[in-house]
Amino acid sequence: MKNINGCGLGLRSDFIFDIPTLEEKPSWLEIVPENWIDTPKRYQKIFEQIASEHQLVCHGLSLSIGSYEDVDMNFLKKLKEFLDRYEIENYSEHLSFSSLENIQTYELLPLPMTPKEVSKVCEKVDFVQNYLKRELILENATYYYVPDSTMSEIDFINDIFKKSGAKMLLDINNVFVNSFNHKFNPYKYIDDLDMSKVAYYHVAGYLEYKENLWIDTHGTPVKDEVWDLTKYCLDKHKAPALLERDNNIPPLDELMNEYNILKGIYDNS
Repeated sequence: MKNINGCGLGLRSDFIFDIPTLEEKPSWLEIVPENWIDTPKRYQKIFEQIASEHQLVCHGLSLSIGSYEDVDMNFLKKLKEFLDRYEIENYSEHLSFSSLENIQTYELLPLPMTPKEVSKVCEKVDFVQNYLKRELILENATYYYVPDSTMSEIDFINDIFKKSGAKMLLDINNVFVNSFNHKFNPYKYIDDLDMSKVAYYHVAGYLEYKENLWIDTHGTPVKDEVWDLTKYCLDKHKAPALLERDNNIPPLDELMNEYNILKGIYDNS
């Protein structure tokens, strides 16, 4: 990633007022642009302060790079204005689709893993990158249903990053959850992945929902098995790493304890 090193933390409104009070702050912060393009009035002052004091990365939810419809140009225009205003160079999204017939679901829905889908995604990546004047970073998503596919997940992902020019946000928790739900070895998955395409990592927690189903809630502490896989990834390819917590958000000092575990793994990789 451009000008970003070390470990980051996903910024959430739950603890936004506590960030300036930290003695040891995260190296960088990741924000969801859809939450801040029209900043709620009560957060305007603190957000401007944080934006002036921290390196920011954007991680979006509604680009819907895998949709058959064209990209929403109204959204893309607002996004570019936001990125330019705060001089944010790094923008990531999800390798999935979230809109259908121009209705936004805000769900990260799975793509059919086919050569046709690879071509479609690559065309849209090219369009978005040219418009934003930035390299697009795409995250591997969890999926609970496999649409009609003719490619393996690893071949599908490697092909997209080889042909599109995009970089990868490797969500290590998502790999681990998918490996359980779809019965594959997560370490072999990492071995088969073109790690040179990885721009940065996400690390998060998951829910053991049923005996045969885990869900990437990002609402629990990171499991030991995910920490182990994180170390494996960082030893193979050192890149910035972020602690992500989206639900059941604890006090910031508790979250920073987890952040420091990630930082320790990163520093020793």
